[in-house]
Formats: sequence, structure tokens, C-alpha cells
Amino acid sequence: MDEDRKKWLWYGIPVVVVLGIVAALVYGRLHRQAAPQEAAVTEQPAEQAGSSEPTIQNPISPAGADQPLPPLGESDDAIHQDLLNTVGKPLDSYLVPRDIIRHIVVTIDNLPRKKTAVQLWPIKPTSGTLSTSGGEDITLSDNNYARYAPVIELLQKTDTKDVVKLYRRYYRLFQEAYVGLGYPDGYFNDRLVQVIDDVLAAPDVQGPIKLTQPGVFYEFADPTLEQLSAGQKALIRMGPKNAALVKSKLRELRSEIARKEG
Repeated sequence: MDEDRKKWLWYGIPVVVVLGIVAALVYGRLHRQAAPQEAAVTEQPAEQAGSSEPTIQNPISPAGADQPLPPLGESDDAIHQDLLNTVGKPLDSYLVPRDIIRHIVVTIDNLPRKKTAVQLWPIKPTSGTLSTSGGEDITLSDNNYARYAPVIELLQKTDTKDVVKLYRRYYRLFQEAYVGLGYPDGYFNDRLVQVIDDVLAAPDVQGPIKLTQPGVFYEFADPTLEQLSAGQKALIRMGPKNAALVKSKLRELRSEIARKEG
């Protein structure tokens, strides 16, 4: 492989702010150059399609009724500052400070699908040189996993309960953004729980992760892995240790926002 082909960019997106949450799911892509922009995928979830009176599975009580929210289109400054207060100032180096709520909602909605819309990420992509191992049998090098250390550290320091308080505070705007995607009968908190469940279902891959290069992009050599959702493949690209930490945080989040059984 010549040097030009070796210089692929590794894009990492912590799907932080899962509703203002640093649930640092990392969406990694292997590119030689900036990824082409992809159209947002906003198909209605099958269980909601055609339903004029949807059943809400996981109701969430908005908070802060005595503190009026700005309109969705004017909410960036407020939620930006509240995110930094809740998660920490290091988040500012990752966050794209425009259309924050809309971009979070689009990215979350697309995680169970095959692709996410790069231009709608709420987080700045981080470029770097992809490190692979092997000759003809290409594997993802363990050196790549270390680049997620700052995000994982930020995730571990973030109090899930504080994040959920922020989510509840801005829930009306998250719901408005979700309806605006084309889900007039949708309920965003239900979608978030579905997305968390999809990501938690990602297989725990141990050992070398083999890659193939059929064209411009690297892909997983195992077709079973390549067919997984964007969110599930994100965890695998992070490495097993990082993936386990993210899953643990997602379980905490789910326990706070999902209806309790029984």
C-alpha cells in the first residue's frame, strides 16, 4: 500500500450529548479524505408509521417549567452553556456550537441505521492517521483505541443524573426537533431508548479486528460485523475496553429515562 493510501483519516464522533449527554459513543469512519456528505436518513420507525395515536412507552417529565426555554432556533447559546456547566469545559473542544439540539436528534435517530449524516454531527470530527497491523491480512491496530482516551475520561467523569436533569430541562425542544424530522406522532424519549438498546446489543468483539479494502473505504472483513448498525460498529471500532465503559454508561442512562418494569 503506497503512502497516499496509508494516510486515511480516522473520524471519531462521540455521540455526546445524547440529549445533552456525554454518552460518548464513538462513530468512527476510515477515510483517505473528508467523508462525502450524506443525506440524513429519517425514515419513520416501523412501530410508529401510520399511527395517529401512538402509545408512549417511556414518558419523561420535562423539568424547569418555571424557567421558560428559548425557541428551538435560538437555543444554541443556552444549551451550549448548560452543557459545559454539566459536562465540563473540555466538551467545548468537541462540540459544534450551532443547531446543537437538531443535530443531536438527527444523529441519535440515525445510529440504528447503516449511515449517519456527517454534516449533521453535533461533534467535530477528529482527523488522524489510521493505524493498521498486518500485511495482506489487515487488522485494526490497538493504537487506535488510545485516541479515545480523552473522550472516555470525560464520559466517566460526567454524572448521569445531572445529564438527565439537563435533558428533562430541554426535553420540549428535543421533542420539537424530532417531530420536525418527519415524525408527527413520534415521541423522542421512546426513540432514544430504542437507540440505546440497539447500541447495547453490539457484540463484544475480542481479539484482532480484521479489515478489508474493497475500494476507497476500509470495511470490516467479517460481513456480520459490516452489516451492523452505525452505532454498533462505533463501539467495535473503539476497542473492547472502551466499548464496555460506554455500555456501562448507557445502561445508567437507560435506567434513568426508561419506564421501570412492574
